[in-house]
Amino acid sequence: QVQLVESGGGLVQPGGSLRLSCAASGRIYGIEDMGWYRQAPGKERELVASITRGGTTNYAQSVKGRFTISREENTSYLQMNGLKPEDTAVYYCYAIRSLSGRSWGQGTQVTVTS
Repeated sequence: QVQLVESGGGLVQPGGSLRLSCAASGRIYGIEDMGWYRQAPGKERELVASITRGGTTNYAQSVKGRFTISREENTSYLQMNGLKPEDTAVYYCYAIRSLSGRSWGQGTQVTVTS
């Protein structure tokens, strides 16, 4: 019922920056938390960052100081600075709506060259 469309992935050199966007549409009333997971080859999916409706943020230790999550109504953004090769992964955004659970974006590839 909530549709999430991601954009902003790409290929960058170490130290570069990207900004991912996740736009929600459909039944967006009541969205609470939004955030981003990533999954790299051979690794478990991990929560990268999250933000509540009230603006409380959480980050994985590996990205603290480099990534910033923000939110404008029902669009979330992940600003990624100082990218490292180990950040290479498919990034998936999500939104949690209390009435219908979690919705996922389609995934966007981020590749950081070594």
